[in-house]
Amino acid sequence: MYTKNFINPCPDWATALFNGFSQVLLLRNPLCGLCCLLAILLTAPNLVGGALLGALAGLLTAQRRGYERADRQAGLYCYNGVLIGLLISAVLPWSAILPPLIIAAGGLSSMLTHQWRKRGGKLLIAYTAPFVLLGWATLLLASPAANGPVEADAAYALLRGVGQIFLLDKPMAGLLIVIGLYLANPYAATWALIGSAIGGGIALLAGETQAAWLGLYGFNAALAALAFSRQGEKPWVTLLAIACALLLQPLFNLLPIAGLTAPFVVACWLLHLGSHLAQLNQRRNAPRLHS
Repeated sequence: MYTKNFINPCPDWATALFNGFSQVLLLRNPLCGLCCLLAILLTAPNLVGGALLGALAGLLTAQRRGYERADRQAGLYCYNGVLIGLLISAVLPWSAILPPLIIAAGGLSSMLTHQWRKRGGKLLIAYTAPFVLLGWATLLLASPAANGPVEADAAYALLRGVGQIFLLDKPMAGLLIVIGLYLANPYAATWALIGSAIGGGIALLAGETQAAWLGLYGFNAALAALAFSRQGEKPWVTLLAIACALLLQPLFNLLPIAGLTAPFVVACWLLHLGSHLAQLNQRRNAPRLHS
């Protein structure tokens, strides 16, 4: 049961918020979160207010409802709020209703994350699923906007693939996020770049040149790489996660709205389910000891 008053406040609001930004990358590191916030501030200043408001709404909701303090401090109730705040600010025109909408969405993302953590178990981990659901609802209200042309530069595309995790398409944004990743976990950071590179390469081979240069095939692959490399999985498992996310992306591209990070989420669920079934099968086939 959760209490309905402000108890056990987070000991450090700034750390909790910065951790929330880094948790978008599945890492807990306030310096990494600061780099992510700087990436938004310097390359898309019109979105930074929405990101902070969404994160704060998620954190306040978690505190108001008495969720575990350690989880709040880790940023686990902020990161979906960061993403939905960014998306709402990016696709909906400014109006007086926009801040309350971001606050409501950020708070709802916190509650969804909490329920998912309680009921999803180890197979259906929340990841960015609350953001995807709320993001799809947001996109149904928005007018679709076409992406402008970008230069055909492999290095820029690599960085954009990482930056697109935060809906940012500037190479500088990707560079700042990569710096944050290396500060938090160099091994995972390297895998994120590998995932972005593989995604961009596959897009080029498939003839999706504009999507490749924009990094639109890189961010789900980068997230899948982060999800498994940070856990010390064997490299082939991380590569399988990347491949699965890329195989799912064309299916989600068939939707009338953007798939957002759904390919990454579903790919991780499938790998967790596959691992669980393999363990069950191994136990079933294990030789029985006779007394």
